Amino acid sequence: MTGTSDRTTRLLGSAALVTVAVTAWLGLSVTPPDVVQGQLVRLIYVHPAVALACYVAFGLSALASLAYLWPRTRSRRWDRLAAASAEVGVVFCGLTLVTGSIWGRASWGVWWTWDARLTLTALLFAVFAGYLALRRTGGSPDARAKRCAVVAVVAALLVPVDHEATTWWQTLHQGDTLLRANPLIHGLQLWTMLLSFVAVGLLLAWLLLHRYRVEVLEDRFEEEGMAIAIAERRAEGALR
Repeated sequence: MTGTSDRTTRLLGSAALVTVAVTAWLGLSVTPPDVVQGQLVRLIYVHPAVALACYVAFGLSALASLAYLWPRTRSRRWDRLAAASAEVGVVFCGLTLVTGSIWGRASWGVWWTWDARLTLTALLFAVFAGYLALRRTGGSPDARAKRCAVVAVVAALLVPVDHEATTWWQTLHQGDTLLRANPLIHGLQLWTMLLSFVAVGLLLAWLLLHRYRVEVLEDRFEEEGMAIAIAERRAEGALR
């Protein structure tokens, strides 16, 4: 089983590396600059993909949390998946804010503005960072997993609000590029953008596998550490 898992991880990692490299080559060297945005358009091969990855990771964390809260499907593996997904999601959410700020500086003249989309994305980052901090609090593993699961489900409600911010409110942020009657991007630029979603998706899956393994190791360390502590206490009692 371990060998199969290792092979899967290597295949995912290799596929992610190749697709990221091809996307970078196409995005930086092959695709033409935009008529309006010029060379700045090349950020479209990074920013939307990492933003979508952040949404997927947070959504997966919420689904895994719901599976843990449901008594019939309650299992430690769902709690581990929720934690791994949230942590990877925070990384991609941070990248979304950074790349968005770079784009905003060139387009709007400022690194940050309290635009609805930007503000909600920052709030999403802060809420899930708080979720990760909550996972480090004390208490029994089951109680901690339950309260963290509730927080993850509630926090994930921000995802659709964040995504629809450009539709529900008047914002500086550009609306949907692809999900519209007449997409704003065509030809090689469109195919490169689509490839960027595949590349970042593979990278997301690869990171999730590794982070999930870390969760398994942390649980094992916690359980073994508890067993050792109990054994030591019993030994002290026997000596008395």
